[in-house]
Amino acid sequence: MNTTSIFPTTVSGARPAASSSIAGLNPSARNSSLQQTEQNKSLSFAQIFDQLNQSQAGSDELLQRLSTGENLDIHQVMLSAEENDVNFKVALAIRDRLVEAYHEVMRMSV
Repeated sequence: MNTTSIFPTTVSGARPAASSSIAGLNPSARNSSLQQTEQNKSLSFAQIFDQLNQSQAGSDELLQRLSTGENLDIHQVMLSAEENDVNFKVALAIRDRLVEAYHEVMRMSV
């Protein structure tokens, strides 16, 4: 089973908005670029949570197989469980930052 971390692949796959269309003063190009960036962000968040779910399922499978008496490397099982724990804590930290940013925006006066 492959137990790779979920966040480095997502971060490297993220693409910033095209600076050439933003640098130009064309509002329609800017809006198109912003919409494309928003779609990329929502895809990356969806990918993060999908990979977090896969990490959890993989860790649970290894723990279940170990508990049924299958001959598995205990170090691999523990590494998988700890990696899943770290991934979950990072996902919670991201969620907390997003909620805090939302509250900050809501406190702003227009």
